[in-house]
Amino acid sequence: MKNPDITLLNTEILSDNWYTLNKVTYSVLKKNGTTETQSREAYDRGNGAVILLYNKTSNTVILTRQFRLPTYINGNPTGMLIEACAGLLDNDNPEDCIKRETEEETGYKISSVQKVFEAYMSPGSVTEILYFFIAEYSSEMKINDGGGLEEEGENIEVLELPFEESLKMIDTGEIKDAKTIMLLQHLRIKGIM
Repeated sequence: MKNPDITLLNTEILSDNWYTLNKVTYSVLKKNGTTETQSREAYDRGNGAVILLYNKTSNTVILTRQFRLPTYINGNPTGMLIEACAGLLDNDNPEDCIKRETEEETGYKISSVQKVFEAYMSPGSVTEILYFFIAEYSSEMKINDGGGLEEEGENIEVLELPFEESLKMIDTGEIKDAKTIMLLQHLRIKGIM
């Protein structure tokens, strides 16, 4: 059900170079009965999915490391970020997307995933909903080296880390990616690892 206190008045495309940056003007019916017109920018890059692969036997998780320009221009000296495997849905449903991304980025072919929740990651400026998954992995599922797709400019390093070490990396600041922190904490809180 749409919010009856909000009326969208105008949407102007500011940029559609990579994804779409819109300026949206809308009216808000305030609690005191007055109406106020506001404008905000919203970046639409589509929705995505993220997964944390874990192995209970070896007590390890699979993460990735890659260059992320926004972190580089905002204080990350190397621009390298350790993350859980993720990708945009494109035209897939979240489950098919994350299975495809897992194989492309990590080299693991997984057949079953468990959806744990979905979340808006930066709701003040980005429209994206991210679908969060977990899945068990084993060495037998490794079918290639991963690393992402060259045609997409991906240059991804695959990391297999002890689960406890990955948790410590949050404390030391080596892991600063929100989606990764959320999934590592999920495994801990739910007693999965």
